[in-house]
Amino acid sequence: MIMRNPSNEEIRVILEKTETIAVVGLSDRPERTSYQVSKAMQDAGYKIIPVNPTIEESLGEKAVSSLSEISEPVDLINVFRRSEFLPDLAREAVDTEAKVFWAQQGVQDENTYQYLTEQGMTVLMDLCIKVAHSVTIGR
Repeated sequence: MIMRNPSNEEIRVILEKTETIAVVGLSDRPERTSYQVSKAMQDAGYKIIPVNPTIEESLGEKAVSSLSEISEPVDLINVFRRSEFLPDLAREAVDTEAKVFWAQQGVQDENTYQYLTEQGMTVLMDLCIKVAHSVTIGR
């Protein structure tokens, strides 16, 4: 299966329907890319749930250790972890209510893409959500 990200129009629809984003690997350090990107998404109106076992909170939100600990509906899972962690995260992701799995720029794995697609999830890889948001929605 060839990995293919949705079109800009499809991404716009995804982002317009999304309310809550679980951010795997979100740092509590403002100089980190995960923090800066998630802050921009939070400023654009999205609820952010930090998923990181090494922090207590980030961006004013209480962190959880894993996707399985999230106790509210999540629309999109945004991943700031290295590519080798994607298979395990994918298995955890399919047990959530999220419909979209988004791996940040530089993060991709063909087997994970195929697995999640077969599970009915929309998958984006090697693409920055902040950049995609500015291109498709622009606010």
